[in-house]
Amino acid sequence: MTYEEALIYIHSVIWRGKRLGLSRICTLLSRMGNPEKELKFVHIAGTNGKGSTAAMTASVLQEAGYRTGLFISPFIHCFNERMQINGCPIEDVELVELVEEIRPLAEAMEDKPTEFELITALAFAYFRKNHCDIVVLEVGLGGKMDSTNVIGTPEAAVITALGLDHTKELGDTIEEIAAAKAGIIKENGTVVFYGQNAVALPIIEETAKRMHCKLLLPDYDSLHLEARDADGQRFSYGGRTGLRIRLLGTYQLYNAAVVIETIQVLQRQGWNISDVALQKGLSAARWTGRFENICSRPRIFVDGSHNPQGMQATAASLRAYVPQGGITFLVGVLADKDPAGMMGELTGLASSFIAVTPPSMRAMEAAELAGLLRTMTDRPVQAAASLEEGCALALKAAGPDGVICALGSLYMVGDLTRIFREMTE
Repeated sequence: MTYEEALIYIHSVIWRGKRLGLSRICTLLSRMGNPEKELKFVHIAGTNGKGSTAAMTASVLQEAGYRTGLFISPFIHCFNERMQINGCPIEDVELVELVEEIRPLAEAMEDKPTEFELITALAFAYFRKNHCDIVVLEVGLGGKMDSTNVIGTPEAAVITALGLDHTKELGDTIEEIAAAKAGIIKENGTVVFYGQNAVALPIIEETAKRMHCKLLLPDYDSLHLEARDADGQRFSYGGRTGLRIRLLGTYQLYNAAVVIETIQVLQRQGWNISDVALQKGLSAARWTGRFENICSRPRIFVDGSHNPQGMQATAASLRAYVPQGGITFLVGVLADKDPAGMMGELTGLASSFIAVTPPSMRAMEAAELAGLLRTMTDRPVQAAASLEEGCALALKAAGPDGVICALGSLYMVGDLTRIFREMTE
């Protein structure tokens, strides 16, 4: 089997199941010898901020000297990014070997695993084979019925910012979303919750109490920005001063506070993580495509915001970094992601819009998005026939001294980053 053949097998459409549940992944992992039972985890669920929180947590653990696995969803540039050890994605050869090992076990099952279940199983096998000390495990969808939730009580369960997303699968109220995410809270564990959501908090509190878990909320009153520039942000939190992150979004300071609380949980459990490792790990963490400044002239931000709550956070960051507004927005969205709600967060900051079609079966066509935008703003709106044309139009509209923000779907972040860099180098 070649690497390309392995990916074709993983992505095979005949495996795209619609029935939620853990029976398939449990069966597959049992046939594999239950690799997840030999690993320790920090389990992270939430609507927004999961990836950034996971990346910062993994960076701190790596800086502390632990062999650290990281499982994320989705990838930006390459499938291999989905499973990493100490910041390095799985090698092509090792991915092929694991697929060859697991394939006959999966094919022998009467109820075949879905794509994400197979990927989760591959990741567990990869982390066990490489003797990871701890794995930072990002939930794929929801929490309770997500295939990552086959693990036992993690070292820490983390629930990031909550909002309405994936409502078809998880429910169309914050209460239902919170209940799904709270499914990762396990007996006698510790959960760190981002908070900031009065509707969700009672549900998280009730679940933690029922599962005999300790619940921790960040003390945002002790979170203070000290300085901000194009290279990152310096801040203090909980009496710790001089902390620094490279991640730019204003919301990333709140995510960093969640990470610090999570690391303190691990420290109390005996993990040897010094304050120096915490500082260095936060400073070293990178997270592609999340309010990332990829060019200085023109200034280009690429962001993976893909729901109204995420857009609201991105708009707040843009107001902090580009207070004068006048931004050229390159936007593409999925049709099931409340496009009107998302675009409504941006109209007051825009000088113009260029609509594109993300590379997804669920994408809203550029012409349709452009039509929607014309009903919402008097700013110029264009529809591009391709991502390349969209980037070219954005560069022309902004000029060398302008600001571009490209966002709306994680599915196009990697391509847009590559195209913009090729066009501006």
